[in-house]
Amino acid sequence: MTATFPTRTPQGVRKDLSADLSASITVFLIAMPLSLGIALATGAPLQAGLVAAAVGGIVAGRLGGAPLQVSGPAAGLTVVTAELIQRYGWRTTCAITVLAGVCQLGLAALRTARSALMVSPAIVHGMLAGIGVTIALAQLHIVLGGTPQSSAVANVLGLPAQLADLHPVALGISVLTLVVLLGWPRLPGRVGRGLRKVPAPLAAVATATAFAALAGLSLPRVDLPSWRSHALPEMPEGPVLGLIAAVLTITLVGSVESLLSSVATDKLIASERGTDNRPPRADLDRELRGQGAANIVSGALGGLPITGVAVRSVANVKSGAASRNSAMMHGLWVLLAAFLLVPLLDLIPLATLAALVMAVGVQMVSITHLRSVTRHREALVYGTTIVAVVLGGVLEGVAVGIAVAVALALHRLARTRITLERLDSGVHRVRARGQLTFLAVPRLSRVLNQIPHGAHAVVELEGSFMDHAAYETIQDWQQSHLAHGGSLEVTGRSGQAARITGADPAAAGKAGSPAGADGAGSTDGTADGTHGSGRGHDGRHADGRHADGGHQSERSRRAQQRGAHQCCRPWTPWQNHCDHRATTTRTATATAATMAAAAATDPQDVGAQEPAPPRRRGAGQLANGISAFQRDTAPHVRDELARLAREGQRPSQLFITCADSRLVTSMITASGPGDLFTVRNVGNLVPLPGAESTDDSVAAAIEYAVDVLKVDSITVCGHSGCGAMQALLSSAPGAAVTPLRRWLRHGLPSLERMASRHHAWARIAGRLPADAVEQLCLTNVVQQLEHLRAHESVARRLAEGSLELHGMYFHVGEAQAYLLSEGEDFFDCRVFDTVGQHA
Repeated sequence: MTATFPTRTPQGVRKDLSADLSASITVFLIAMPLSLGIALATGAPLQAGLVAAAVGGIVAGRLGGAPLQVSGPAAGLTVVTAELIQRYGWRTTCAITVLAGVCQLGLAALRTARSALMVSPAIVHGMLAGIGVTIALAQLHIVLGGTPQSSAVANVLGLPAQLADLHPVALGISVLTLVVLLGWPRLPGRVGRGLRKVPAPLAAVATATAFAALAGLSLPRVDLPSWRSHALPEMPEGPVLGLIAAVLTITLVGSVESLLSSVATDKLIASERGTDNRPPRADLDRELRGQGAANIVSGALGGLPITGVAVRSVANVKSGAASRNSAMMHGLWVLLAAFLLVPLLDLIPLATLAALVMAVGVQMVSITHLRSVTRHREALVYGTTIVAVVLGGVLEGVAVGIAVAVALALHRLARTRITLERLDSGVHRVRARGQLTFLAVPRLSRVLNQIPHGAHAVVELEGSFMDHAAYETIQDWQQSHLAHGGSLEVTGRSGQAARITGADPAAAGKAGSPAGADGAGSTDGTADGTHGSGRGHDGRHADGRHADGGHQSERSRRAQQRGAHQCCRPWTPWQNHCDHRATTTRTATATAATMAAAAATDPQDVGAQEPAPPRRRGAGQLANGISAFQRDTAPHVRDELARLAREGQRPSQLFITCADSRLVTSMITASGPGDLFTVRNVGNLVPLPGAESTDDSVAAAIEYAVDVLKVDSITVCGHSGCGAMQALLSSAPGAAVTPLRRWLRHGLPSLERMASRHHAWARIAGRLPADAVEQLCLTNVVQQLEHLRAHESVARRLAEGSLELHGMYFHVGEAQAYLLSEGEDFFDCRVFDTVGQHA
């Protein structure tokens, strides 16, 4: 789907220019003190901060892919740059910046920008928090009137001596700066509203500078040397491996920070502005290319490394910037100030700039991020990354963070609890919780061998994955146990029957699903409906005897005739409709495969085999499917359906989803008869009570499910490529009102929510929405959950705490289900997690 943007009229261009001019001045007033402060914190010449700010605005602003993002020297690179200057000197650091820019251009050419977003947020924010702690510790020494040490540890160890040798003047100016900085946004009243239009950093620096000048205080101040003595880069000198590591560190940290800032800026724009007043979304590869070009120019001109700066970008958006011209003009103002305002800049006390940068460093340790990583059980990764960055440096800290994240993921994958319990009835129950991999095979084998020969065993597999080693262990034990006169049941989650036979382990790998059943015993989504029936999916009773005697081989042969493609095994009636090969070759290939399978079963029947009949359409196809159900599925579910007929339905969940034919609810939820009370309509919409053109059928189903059936939960399930959402996005005002258009009016709140600045976005964990259609599909699930809460019966049960609401999204092309997680992520988005991660 291609977004189109209206052509700007001359009046619109003039309006945009006015907005860009106003926003550029605001950003300039923020950038000046911060650029000087960051240069001071790194130990670079103070002009280097101004060079980077000007180049970041002009070059990155013109070439970058995020129109409203503002680039320049950032706190995230302060620690890295300071370390490089101490190790190699300033001029070599400039050359390293140029080489880092070249690397960014290479990464942009390879279109790897989005891969940077795959790094765990816990690592990224842990890295930034560690950098913030290091910055704050270093600047604290300047605030107290001293000089920072070479490392965070040395700064901590030197604090007692620094506290014993306080410089009251520097400390007083620093305290004044912090008081104004923190109190400025909280000024009350009408006068306060007017004063708050001046950026807090500028107000803090101006107040402290004016106070120091009027009071005649004697303390170190900014000293901008002549531009004639400005240092330019030289050829890098030093160990080759050390220089390569330095270039990679600047590239990694700068790229990740810029791309994350681009994503956050996009999100802020979407929340602040309507679709008619919104610039194009960020092109991350182009943004990386712009950052690379800016770093090359900045390094060549003797400036600091450049990255996207969130603080300036937020100010740019909130000040009403309309295009990339605001960032470019801000760079121009910085350039003019660097030449024309030198006498004024020389009045700024260094303690003021140190206090300003220290506050920025403290703010990089975000309580919101800490809460988010705790909620996602990644606090260990976050904390370890912070400590490693503070103690060892940025590159070492990120490497440690990645190692801890990988170790934690492996631990969660390998953590399996296997227990054996002997029930009063004499049944031995083995319960395996977690993923069954080769790491769990020794424990699994030991527990299974404790079950006596001849006993009845129940093996409950409560994980979502089983590898080949674990599969063979269970299969071998099962065959041995049956051979010694024992009996067994193998079940998955919630007592669902699971098949462990001679089929391939990939089919049986999904414990608790019917995916391991072959054609001989598979059922049409009713594998879960056989709870308590005592019959396995291979047509045998729990003691291993054939349930159907001589009919087994005949049914198996018929199943082979229908085709044995892997994806169709659990859904035999679906095999009648499934095309896996071209029409011209399917019949011949299927005939050959059928004859070969029949020969393996009974060589005498080869000549009796006939080619598979051509695929039937319409009523014939329906009749064929019904026939297959009566022949293969009905015998397995008849007892369960008879029980449900006697006792009535008791579903645990109301499932509201789209009428799309690609959504097979029983398949994607592994449910069976009596499990789900399902409502399907175009767009999985839930009309608000009393809405115009409301459809009482949905409300009636909700009332019946909640008040009569007493369901425990309600799930709203959307899906990818939803035609209803596409129709909403492409609908034109004034079009003829049809029944479909009347119904889709109930989806308009979802469209408004996606464009609203008052609601969080929705996205899939680990990536951004692929396009506007997917964004609307995700947002629609969140919005329909809000509509559900407006229904009286739902609101009452929610207040009682006896009902839960869940959001679900099914990606058809990936065959992947996602559940809506609680709360919001680092960028205040509602996140759909994969089921494995969510569980």
